[in-house]
Amino acid sequence: MSKQSFQFQLLGTDKCGARLGKITTPHGNIETPIFMPVGTAAAMKAMTMEQLKSTGAQIVLSNAYHLNIQPGSELVARYGGLHKFMAWNGPILTDSGGFQVFSLPGRKVDDQGVTFRHTKNSKPVQLTPEVSIQVQNELGADIIMAFDECVEYPTTYQYAKEALARTMQWAKRCKSAHKRSDQALFGISQGALFDDLRAEGIKGLIDLDFPGYALGGLSVGEGIDNMKKVLDFSAPLLPDNKPRYVMGIGLPEDILEAVERGIDMMDCVIPTKYARSGALFTSVGKIRITNREFRNDKFPVDTSCDCYTCNNFTRAYLNHLFTANEILGATLTSIHNVQFFLNLTKRIRKSIKNNQFQTFKKDFLELYHRKDRKKTKGKSKKKQNG
Repeated sequence: MSKQSFQFQLLGTDKCGARLGKITTPHGNIETPIFMPVGTAAAMKAMTMEQLKSTGAQIVLSNAYHLNIQPGSELVARYGGLHKFMAWNGPILTDSGGFQVFSLPGRKVDDQGVTFRHTKNSKPVQLTPEVSIQVQNELGADIIMAFDECVEYPTTYQYAKEALARTMQWAKRCKSAHKRSDQALFGISQGALFDDLRAEGIKGLIDLDFPGYALGGLSVGEGIDNMKKVLDFSAPLLPDNKPRYVMGIGLPEDILEAVERGIDMMDCVIPTKYARSGALFTSVGKIRITNREFRNDKFPVDTSCDCYTCNNFTRAYLNHLFTANEILGATLTSIHNVQFFLNLTKRIRKSIKNNQFQTFKKDFLELYHRKDRKKTKGKSKKKQNG
C-alpha cells in the first residue's frame, strides 16, 4: 500500500478517549469521526449524488456482493470503476458482502468460502475471500473490506471460535489476493461477545498489519449495552495510528457511544431507510411525518437544521407528499435524515477539538430524549390516577 494513496493522521483526543483524525485517500480527505451514508447498489435510495454532496457527505459506502450480482464488477470496471459509474468523485468504501451473505437462507459455510443460491436464477454461487477481493479490486473503491464470517446473535462460544478461525484464515487470503496499491484493505475483527476471542482476533489482524481495522458483528441484534461492552474491551487493543471502524451502526445513541470509546468510522442504511417510511430524526427526537398532527404544521422538520428540505419546506408539505404517495417525499426526507447524521458528526468533531465531547453528548441526548421522558411521565401519572 503506497503511503501517498492512504494515510491516517490522529489529530487529537478528548479526555474521554474520543478521537479527532483525518484519512487521506486518492479521492479526497475524510475528517473523523465520520458517519458514512450507504448507497448499497452504487446509488443512494431516493437521492442523486449531487443531493448527497449537498448534505456534506465525505464518503459513501457501497456493497461488493450486491454490485457483483447486478450489474457485475467487470462491467463497472469497463466503465471506469465505481467512481465514474455512479458519478461520485469523493472517497468510496465497499463492504465485502460478508454480512449480506450470512443473512441469506440455505447458505453453506466451509473453510473455502460460502455457497448460496443466486437470488434471481437460484443457481449455486460460491463466494470466497479471493473472489470478494477480485470484485472489490475491479470496483475500485478507496477502502475495501476483508471477507469475514459474521455470526448471528446469540451464538455459542464454540461456533464463535470456529468462525473466528475462519475469519482469520480468510483475512490472510484476502491480503494475499489484494492487487491494487491505490486501495486500502481493512481487516475485520470478529469474536461475538467473547473477550478472549475478540483479543485473539485483533492480535491476529494487527500482526497482518492492515491499514485500518473494523469491529464486525455489532449490528446483529446484540443491543447497545452489549455493543458498549465489546467496544470497551476491544477499542483499547487497536493501534492508535490506524482508523477504527464499527460496521453497521446508525442510531444517534450508537454513534455517540462508539465515538466516546475511540471509534472513527460508522455506517448504516438507517437514515434513508427510515426516511422512506416518513420517520425523521430531529434534535428533539424522531417524528413520524405521516402522522395527522403534521397535516397543518407550518414549521420545518427541525428548526435547528440547515438542510435543503428544512430551508424550503414545511412539515405540512412533507405530510402531503406522503399522503399523495409522491416520490419527492422520500427524496426530501432522505436529504434531511442524511444531513442530520452528518451534522451530528460535524458537531461531534467540534466538541472533541474543544475537549468537550462528554458535555456535548449529555446535552444532545437530554434534548433528543426529552419527548420520550415526557411520554413516560405521562403514562406513569395515568397509572397512578387509574
